[in-house]
Amino acid sequence: MSIESTTPRLDDLVVGAVVAEASFPLTRDSLVRYAGASGDFNPIHYRDDVAVSVGLPGVLAHGMFTMGLAVQPVVDWAGDPGRIVDYQVRFTRPVLVDPVAGAVVTVVAKVGAIDADAGIARIDLTVSFNEVTVLGKAQVRVRLAAAPLSDA
Repeated sequence: MSIESTTPRLDDLVVGAVVAEASFPLTRDSLVRYAGASGDFNPIHYRDDVAVSVGLPGVLAHGMFTMGLAVQPVVDWAGDPGRIVDYQVRFTRPVLVDPVAGAVVTVVAKVGAIDADAGIARIDLTVSFNEVTVLGKAQVRVRLAAAPLSDA
């Protein structure tokens, strides 16, 4: 099976349809690994005492880590990260990562709008932790091809 045959087509999309869903378990270890990869070693992301001293309820996941996780189901669905032409979110609530239980971030990606002339689908993300939305106005614009014309 070729990659082209599995790539979503603009003509096949319907506004409101779910195109991808995923859950991402986070642990304190994953936060430390992300800190190493990103260079963001702010201790609110790995030390409860520091987080509490600045008025937070505990260790928080990095906002950019949460944002990166949230777009991944759309990248997987689109089949090529180069199809993502724009991605924006608003950070609305933190993801608190318990030292034992960790946290689970869930993502539901739905078609929000289709611009057939531009070949762009807007995918709206609902990103939540403990059933509360943590990223507001999370939208991904994806360039997709229309179905090829038949020779009939």
